[in-house]
Amino acid sequence: MMNEKLIKVTVNQAGFEYDIHSLVKAFYPAGDVKVIVGEEEGPDAEETLQIHFTEEAVSITLVCGGNGTASFGGWKAGLPKRLERTEVKNRLKKLIYEVLSQHTKKTLPWGTLTGIRPTKIPMSMLEEGRSDGDILKYMKDTYFISDEKGELSLQIAKREKALLEGLHYENGYSLYIGIPFCPTTCLYCSFTSFPIVSWKKKIGLYLDALEKEIEYVAETYGDKVLDTIYIGGGTPTTLEPEELTRLLSKIKNSFDLSNLREYTVEAGRADSITPEKLKVLKTFGVNRISVNPQTMKQETLDLIGRKHTVLQVKEAFAMARKAGFTNINMDLILGLPGESAEDVQKTMAEIERLNPDSLTVHSLAIKRASKLSQWVLENGISSLKNTDETMHIMADGAARMGMVPYYLYRQKNMSGNFENVGYARDRKWESSTKVMQEGDIKDPCDTRDNKFGIYNILIMEEKQSIVACGAGSISKRVYPDGRIERCENVKDVALYIQKIDEMIERKRKLLMD
Repeated sequence: MMNEKLIKVTVNQAGFEYDIHSLVKAFYPAGDVKVIVGEEEGPDAEETLQIHFTEEAVSITLVCGGNGTASFGGWKAGLPKRLERTEVKNRLKKLIYEVLSQHTKKTLPWGTLTGIRPTKIPMSMLEEGRSDGDILKYMKDTYFISDEKGELSLQIAKREKALLEGLHYENGYSLYIGIPFCPTTCLYCSFTSFPIVSWKKKIGLYLDALEKEIEYVAETYGDKVLDTIYIGGGTPTTLEPEELTRLLSKIKNSFDLSNLREYTVEAGRADSITPEKLKVLKTFGVNRISVNPQTMKQETLDLIGRKHTVLQVKEAFAMARKAGFTNINMDLILGLPGESAEDVQKTMAEIERLNPDSLTVHSLAIKRASKLSQWVLENGISSLKNTDETMHIMADGAARMGMVPYYLYRQKNMSGNFENVGYARDRKWESSTKVMQEGDIKDPCDTRDNKFGIYNILIMEEKQSIVACGAGSISKRVYPDGRIERCENVKDVALYIQKIDEMIERKRKLLMD
């Protein structure tokens, strides 16, 4: 078991614990950060940040060496009266950043930003009509963000703003369907997922409950425009062809799909994809799928619990192309255990040979609910390496494939304190009216000019209501004034089946005025 360096933060005023912890952890990714509010001293630590609020200022003292044997003095920032909470938070975080940056000799690419949606800042400023220069200056002065990340977030915000024009915000919504089953649980995963082998004989019961929830949503939102559908999980393609047919038939018969901009199924695991399943997806009008290798290094795939081979990834991708899919995404993760820049370069070379239509590059995030969290405790964090070099390897590879960045988000405890970025082709292609073999469902993306994932942007920018069905899913209602309300379904599949009427009642309270 690896011992983590203890970093203690004491603060005399509650309300900013999450922001303090996230920022300090970004400077000490391998450390155990404890934030203590009030007069409690807590355990002895190798380094302690003492944060003290008064009516006029906030001050920080950094003490090193344990038991207060060495002090690096104090820093202070003024707090004028009637200062809004957001500004108090920004001043506190800037002060913490200045102290720790000076002490550790480190800078963070995203500065003091610890939230998951950094593009919301330039997006809101663009909507106010602010200039690029004003936006970049504000982000640098307010959050200490690097020039590179400022340019990236602004570029993506502009693209998102253009892509979301024409969506039905007030009279429309998007639909998420959760299939919480996987062939196996990956080392890094904290999503709601259950081994399919344990549920094979009970999938019908899950679909019974899911269909009941779908019926309620279709009835309640029957007068609204459905813009996008995303079927995720888990791994939706763990369902057998006849189970997929049952689910997609229910969706087709329940909703008006005539205005659908995008219909995504996250096929994900190569060991779950077959020609028969792909045929079902194509038949019912699915026009965007994912085939997610995460890495093309076999030793890493084995370590992280993905029970498929690199060859299977290539075969699954070829199957999808043969089935007629012209919008295929691939997910990759940077910072996986033991992977070097050379490994990342080799993975990118393999991806370029496959030539997908979009690419989502994740920086590994260590989730407490994942097996990876325990692995790090036992093996240390030093083998999880994500650097500027590996980020640029992916960005350069995406550019060579004609892709541009179109959405971005961040998570807590990300390797290298970087970000997740979605890249996609921005090109026109031949439009045609294709009638599917069943149901006369036309491909709603045939006349679109790009291969960006619209749902991905919507889930991040929170501009449109997303109604989510299935175990562990979270619905979000976006009101005209920007207010957002949520309701969650229980994560446990057995409980979801048992309490489906309660889940529907939760939705009723959220969706009905």
